[in-house]
Parts: sequence; C-alpha cells; structure tokens
Amino acid sequence: MLREHGERLHQFYAKFRDRHTTAPAKLTEAVAYSLLAGGKRLRPALLLECCRACLGAVGSFGNKADAAEASALAAAAAMELIHTFSLVHDDLPAMDDDDLRRGRPTNHKVFGEAMAILAGDAMVTMAFEVIATDADPAIAIVLVRELAQASGPEGMIGGQVLDIDNEQKTLTLEQLQQLHRMKTGALLTASCRMGAIAAGADEKLLAAVTEYGRHLGLAFQIVDDVLDVTSTPEQMGKATGKDAASGKNTYPGLLGLEKSKAEAARQLELALAALGPLGDAGHGLADLARFVVERSA
Repeated sequence: MLREHGERLHQFYAKFRDRHTTAPAKLTEAVAYSLLAGGKRLRPALLLECCRACLGAVGSFGNKADAAEASALAAAAAMELIHTFSLVHDDLPAMDDDDLRRGRPTNHKVFGEAMAILAGDAMVTMAFEVIATDADPAIAIVLVRELAQASGPEGMIGGQVLDIDNEQKTLTLEQLQQLHRMKTGALLTASCRMGAIAAGADEKLLAAVTEYGRHLGLAFQIVDDVLDVTSTPEQMGKATGKDAASGKNTYPGLLGLEKSKAEAARQLELALAALGPLGDAGHGLADLARFVVERSA
C-alpha cells in the first residue's frame, strides 16, 4: 500500500516540478534531493487511504470519486512537502545538527546551510501552491486551513518549540503527550482529515478518522522513541541514541521500554477501534496502523 501511494505521488511530483522551469537550478536540485529521497511516505499514504476509505464507506464511485482522489493527491503532495521541509530544517546545526537522513547526507551537508534553509522555505510555499492549483476550488481553502493549522504554531512548529524548550527538563506523561500531539501527531491527524475532506465525508466519518489519526500519532511517536533506543543508524537511515544524549523527553526515558511498547499497543487498539464507522472500507487504514506499531525502522 505504501509503495502504491508512493508511486502515485512520485508521478505527480514530476508533473508539478515541470511548472517551475525558471527557478534557480541549484534550488530545484536541493528541493528534489530531499523530496525524492524515499522514506515511508506515511502521511500522504494516510491521506490517500482515508480518501479511499471514506469514498468506499458511502459507496461513491465514478466521476465523483475521480475528482475526490485528484484533490486528495494534490493534498498528499502538499503534506509531503511540508513534512520534508520540517526534516530539512530539523537537521540543521541550529536544531538537531544531524548528518544523516534516509540513509544519505542531510541537505545542508550537501548544499550548505543557506541553501537548505531556502529549500525548506520553498517547499512550504510549494505546498500551498499545489493545493491552490490542483485541488477542487470548492474545498481548497478548507484543505489549506487544515494544513496551515497542523503545521503552524499550534501544531508541528509549536511542538518543536516545546521540544527544544523542555530539553534537560522532566515532563509529566500528559505534558509529553501534548508535545507529541503537536510535534508529530498534528500532521498525521491532518493527513487523515484532509483525505476525508477530499472525499466529501460527513461529520461521522470525519470524526472517526480524526480520532484514528490522534491515536495513531501518539503510537507513531512512541515507536519512534523506542527505535531510537533499540535500533542502529543503518536500520533507521539516521542517527540513533541522540535523544537521551541531548536531554530530550521521550517515552522510554519516562516510562521505560516495556511500558512504552505497551502504551504503543494500547494506542494502536484505540486507533483501530475508531475505524468502526468505516466498516470494511477501513481495512487499509487498519493495515497502516499496524505497520506503524510493528515497523523496525
């Protein structure tokens, strides 16, 4: 499933990239270096699968489904642009100062810090451009609002601030969950919501995928924290063991490994339970949730 959605996204990027023919070649190269570097493409896959699931739940096929999936594809591309921008900036010396991402040197190691910053900035603007250009105009503004809220001061960026500000401090479990609902969970939840919005989902289905996304976001971060302790850089494609060294708040640091794994499993069960209103159409989303918790990288 991840491969299928990733291939659709890759084909869309090729078309989208061709629109920027007068952009400086080095900037285009720096954007493509990180954007096309691979990875799980989990957020766009969630978005596209939520669209498919909501369409299936109401039995929507034909031209309506084609239009919905076209909007979802644009939104998925935008989501991956925002996510990739966040990784490029997160790797900078002023942030996490990482040398490796997805098994390759980080963007600033290849293109320099200034170009990495500008490439990230470009990806932010491209994200909103692609929704405005390729999504159904009737829902484009709603998709833009969802993406902006999830990536902004009350979402991913705000969560990153909390993460930095609380280094060398000990948070409560509730505070740690709130941090991660913003830093990691906001984009994952927005991916689910944007897919449902593209499908024209009613309030019941939108509420279901929202709840699913919230629990999945926490499960994802817990597993990520566990893998930072238990995996190697070769397995992860990035540095491991840095969270504890930098004094970051993590689930294993607060709960220990076994309790962290148990909490990830609990969040998975809650995510799966939230899919009830989707019926059989939610099977793909259930598979994605299990992948998140069972992954080894």
